[in-house]
Order: sequence, then structure tokens, then C-alpha cells
Amino acid sequence: MSASENKLRLANRAGRYVKQPTGYKAFIPAKLPPNPPIKMDDELWALLSNADRSLGRLDGATEALPDPDLFVLMYVRKEAVLSSQIEGTQASLADVLEAEADALGLNPLSDVDEVINYVAAMNHGLAQLPTLPLSARLMRDIHGRLLKGTRGDNLRPGEFRATQNWIGPQGCTLKDAAFIPPPPDEVAACMGDLERFIHDDAPMPLLMKVGLAHGQFETIHPFLDGNGRMGRLLITFLLCERKVLSQPLLYLSHYLKRHRSKYYDLLQAIRDEGDWEGWMKFFLRGVAEVSDEATTTARRIVQLREEHLRLIGSNFGRSTANALKLLEELFKRPIVQVNSVADLTHLAFPNANRLVSRFVELGMLKEVTGRTRNRLFRYSPYIALFED
Repeated sequence: MSASENKLRLANRAGRYVKQPTGYKAFIPAKLPPNPPIKMDDELWALLSNADRSLGRLDGATEALPDPDLFVLMYVRKEAVLSSQIEGTQASLADVLEAEADALGLNPLSDVDEVINYVAAMNHGLAQLPTLPLSARLMRDIHGRLLKGTRGDNLRPGEFRATQNWIGPQGCTLKDAAFIPPPPDEVAACMGDLERFIHDDAPMPLLMKVGLAHGQFETIHPFLDGNGRMGRLLITFLLCERKVLSQPLLYLSHYLKRHRSKYYDLLQAIRDEGDWEGWMKFFLRGVAEVSDEATTTARRIVQLREEHLRLIGSNFGRSTANALKLLEELFKRPIVQVNSVADLTHLAFPNANRLVSRFVELGMLKEVTGRTRNRLFRYSPYIALFED
């Protein structure tokens, strides 16, 4: 086989561009796994091994957390914020936490709803996995929750698209799109092929399967909106479904946002050149890097909790029990109002206010609204562990 023939063969292994009746060329992806198979050179083997080790350390760090369920919501919020920011939303982690805490809705932000939906969609999907395998049906269900009540609410949430979509600069048309996914009449079949690949029992390292599945999903682009967020949720669901992670503690969007241009370029190189290897090396580097960051965060959470337990033990006297109750709540909801503290501790408002004021004096809480009423107090040392 000549060099040019081999290059064409590799380019076509991801799929091919097919001219449509109206003149544009849409990409029809080939079934996974790639053929010819992924070339596992020394670099790729080393990256796979390192990513596996890093994920294992992260899952082990979960066991060191005093109550993993108490802390996992912050990891989920972090991933939700970063994944949404890749798509252009402006909401920060602090915005989301304040919106959750501000029961009176005094701090509305349109982008926050998208992030809150992401958290709800992830939690819903994870709750379904024990009884409903990861499938096109589950992905549609999750997608419906992801877009409900947001700017994409009129773009068929929970349904595969019935019209052609495309990828490119804002305002571009089919004529000048950077990439045109498969036409709508191919979407269901493509997603069926992807589902079969995900559940295929043929031996393959799980992280290789996850990386391939994400790349294929983004190429199919089965929905009119929310494909990027859904594709990144797919990574989390696969890792948790296969019990590589016992909790969704991996915020891979941190890495993908940091290298956003390269992320998109490598996905496009799969389609244009069949370069699955370049994408997989990038993906595995990201898994290792972010796993190590999340493991470090888990250790710092343990250290912070121990430090604040000691602080409470030496400063609260008869109020220690209520202070401990508030501390545990802050790890779950790190922005609170005095009213919510009163409800939590069953204290009268003046006593709850004194408890919160003592937390402020000791540097554990900080008032963030500047208001005299309906104030919000932020557990800043904890939130700082998750902010860039």
C-alpha cells in the first residue's frame, strides 16, 4: 500500500463526508472501534497507564473523606460551571452557590439556570445508572433535564434533532460551517451504533473506550443544543457506571476549558484525518492532570475540616454542638442565610445570628451581599479550594 493510499485509509476510518441533496457535505461517522485499530505506541501506553493510576488515586482519596456524599456536590458544581463556561455561559461557581442560597431570588442571573440544570441532570443520570444502563434513551432523558427552562428550551430538549445542525463561528451558515454533523435521518442509527460500542464486551481499556465514545458523540452532535455538555456528562457517567469512580469527582472540563482551542482542533482532526491517536493522547493527559488536581483538593478538604473542628472545639463552649452542625452543613451548602441556620439548628433568630457572627469573627464565614437584611454568608476557605 502506497503512502497516499494509507493516508486516505486512515482519514476514512473515522467516517466520510457525503454530499447531501441540497449541496452541502455532511459527515457520516464510521462505527467504533476505529479500523485500522488505534496504534498503541509507547507514548500512548504510558499516558494510559498514568491516567489509570491517577484515577485510582482519586477514587482512593474518596475513602479519606469523612462523608463523601457531603462533599461530592461541590465537585459536581465545579464540573457544571466549567462545562457550561466552555459553551459561553458567564456564571461562576460563586454565582451558582449564591443563587442556590438566595431563597428570595434577589440575585438572579440567566446563566446560573444552565449550570443548576447541569447539576440536576448529572445527579438524575447517576441515580438512574443502577437500574437503567447508559443508553440513547437515558441520554435523551438527561438532555431534557439539561435544557429545561433555559435558552435551549425551544430546541427539542430530550429529542434527537429532526433538522440539520452545524458547527462554526457565531452567525455562520451551512455554506461556511467548520463542520457539518450527520444529517438528521442518520442520527438515530449513529447513536444506536454508539450505544452498542459502549456496551460491547470486546476487551478494551475503559479509558480508551470513554475517550472514543466522547469523540464519537461530539461528531454525531445528536441534539440541536447542549451537545458539548452532554458529551462531557457522558464521560462522568461511563466512569461511574463501570465503577472506576465511586463518586463523580472528576471535573475534566477544567482541562478542556484550559485547552479549548486544542480540544476542538483535535476533535476535528479525527473527522478530517482519522487522527484518533492525537485525540486519545490529549484526553488521557487531561484525565491524569485533573485527577491529580481533584485528589489534592480531597486532601485539602480533610485538612480544612480538621482545622475547623479544632477551632470550634476551642471557641464555642456550650454552642459547640450547633457550631458542628453548621460546619457540616457548610460543606454541603457553603453559602447560607441566618434564617437557614436558625432552621438547621432550631435556634431563635438572634441566637442563630450570634452563631453566624462568631463564624465570621473566626474567619470561617464572610458576608458577601453588603445588605443589612437577607444577608448571605460564604464559607470562603472551602469555596476557595474549588475556584481557579
